[in-house]
Amino acid sequence: MRMMRTGRTPPRVGDGPFFRRMLIGTVLILGAFLILAPLLIIGVEAFAKGWQVYRDTILHPDTRHAIMLTVLAALVAVPVNTAFGIAAAWAITKFDFRGKAFLLVVIEIPFSVSPIVAGVAYLFVYGLQGIFGPTLDAYGIKILFAIPGIILASMFVTAPFVARELIPLMQAQGRDLEEAATSLGASGWRTFFSVTLPNIKWALLYGVVLCNARVMGEFGAVSVVSGNIRGQTNTLPLHIELLYHDYQAAGAFASASILALIAVFTIIAKVALERRGAGRVRPAANPAE
Repeated sequence: MRMMRTGRTPPRVGDGPFFRRMLIGTVLILGAFLILAPLLIIGVEAFAKGWQVYRDTILHPDTRHAIMLTVLAALVAVPVNTAFGIAAAWAITKFDFRGKAFLLVVIEIPFSVSPIVAGVAYLFVYGLQGIFGPTLDAYGIKILFAIPGIILASMFVTAPFVARELIPLMQAQGRDLEEAATSLGASGWRTFFSVTLPNIKWALLYGVVLCNARVMGEFGAVSVVSGNIRGQTNTLPLHIELLYHDYQAAGAFASASILALIAVFTIIAKVALERRGAGRVRPAANPAE
């Protein structure tokens, strides 16, 4: 005998008011202690010795050089990885070829390898005892313990961010629009700028924001390849570590406040882009509606 529908849906797991409030309260408490508390401490300790000490720390030549080097690494790594991410996503989602699965694995490598391990690997590739080190040294080209090494390490750790945001979206969108544009006589560049780019722009910006935040805060790989030369090859995270080890806590927190502000602006940009549909595929509208 067919069972009659009563119109009542079974209760969801944790749908009770007590469990729901307990779960929300647990998340809020953990978030306050693990996320908000460190940010508040950075702000408080940065100004613990007054505005003058904070200003002197930020305007110190070593701090300004660390900030400029961090910005330089971002200005190079983010555009390069943006172009790489677009090209990789386009190749994987719009074409069928041998080695597609291998390309996906290659893109995921920076996520599965420790940044410090990546930095050590660069030592064995570009160092004096590495594969290309003696040749580069013979021509007077310095990669490691210099700005090029910092940029290379930053590019490595941030390579997957843009591609990871674009590939799922472009796979869901399919190839129909591009194929229609091509059949109407549009060139490859025209198809990309008129058809593909408008459909992926929010996911692209989302990936760029995450990539930039990762570059600004990278420590592990850069610490290996930079040499930690004060005032020359120190990025802002490395400069913070040096100040801390020199027992300059106020200076370390003052420098850390810059990265904290970058993190806050990154979160704001992330939320704004998510609200605009970055990286999401909206379900098709129901014709009956």
